Amino acid sequence: MLLTDTLLDFFLETRKHTETLCVPLEIEDYVVQPVVDVSPPKWHLGHSTWFFEEFILKPYAKGYQIFDDDFAFVFNSYYETVGKRVIRSDRGNLSRPSVEKVYDYRRYVTKAIKILFEENQSPQLYSLLEIGIHHEKQHQELLLTDIKYILGNNPLLPVYSAHLEEHKTEVHTKEWIPIEEGIYEIGHNTNDFCYDNELGRHKVYLHPYQISNVLTTNSEYLEFIEAGGYKKFNLWHAEGWDWVNQNTISAPLYWHKIDGEWYQYTLNGLQKVDLNAPLTHISYFEAFAFAQFKGCRLPTEFEWEVAQECFPWGNRWEWTESAYLPYPNYQKADGALGEYNGKFMVNQKVLRGGSVATSKKHTRPTYRNFFHPQLRWQFTGLRLAK
Repeated sequence: MLLTDTLLDFFLETRKHTETLCVPLEIEDYVVQPVVDVSPPKWHLGHSTWFFEEFILKPYAKGYQIFDDDFAFVFNSYYETVGKRVIRSDRGNLSRPSVEKVYDYRRYVTKAIKILFEENQSPQLYSLLEIGIHHEKQHQELLLTDIKYILGNNPLLPVYSAHLEEHKTEVHTKEWIPIEEGIYEIGHNTNDFCYDNELGRHKVYLHPYQISNVLTTNSEYLEFIEAGGYKKFNLWHAEGWDWVNQNTISAPLYWHKIDGEWYQYTLNGLQKVDLNAPLTHISYFEAFAFAQFKGCRLPTEFEWEVAQECFPWGNRWEWTESAYLPYPNYQKADGALGEYNGKFMVNQKVLRGGSVATSKKHTRPTYRNFFHPQLRWQFTGLRLAK
């Protein structure tokens, strides 16, 4: 278990863990970008460092010398307020700066942050540091799932690590949990860290419903495949049906049928599909179609939050039926950090819970993850409701 006595310790612990995730990589792995949604590991290392330099060191560290004037252009992600940047699809073209220089950059910024916070302990700086820490934790998960996509699209399907357990089987008895109709409060309500999209605690009315206390398994999803689920248009949203046909989708991401048996690529290499393990790497479209196949539905994010005390979670990011929208009285922060969440509140679905790739001390019951409905390179799964 990780121990953190101070926020600065938490920062140092977080920085170390990012680099630990890269230990199994070969130098050639650091720059690969198979698709636009996946960023090279080297870029994650640099971007998570640039965040601290741009939002803390440049405005608050007196006499701070920027490590490299080009790095704001190279490692800015989507912050229009900050300035120009390399377009996302070109991140894999960055053979320079070298991996070695990016690690030098990380050491330089980490040292500067440590010095700054030993001298300045203002609440405003601590708040910025906490945001930066959790920003890097988000990128730790993206780093790991991007590494999986990079290696999972390598024809050799190489092993990343033999020690990471992706598929933790749930052993408790499957039950439907009844939730009574009523008015419930939704949203963050403690002094612990949260993102602005969790704020605006408010009341919602819920009709009576039932929710599964277990995630959908590979075995259950295989029934959907073998019953022709990918060929039955009436199970799919129109946009989902178009996605299936345009991309020739016939199974979850990383599944391969070899000599009549289903295998899946994991960070441990190619393995037979564990039928008892929770399903993962599916899109919202697939989650919706499976729920239709079972005569059920996906829970809304509010139903999930109300019921989450009744079941274990954190194994898979769970698709919900909720669009990613602002809570009542939501207001974006001023400046660049106001771009963190608010401008993405369109055409995306909310996921709840967390996954085996989510860093420790990061997720919580009110955490609202969000992705476009066709994406499935994260550890996404589903829980049925009715």
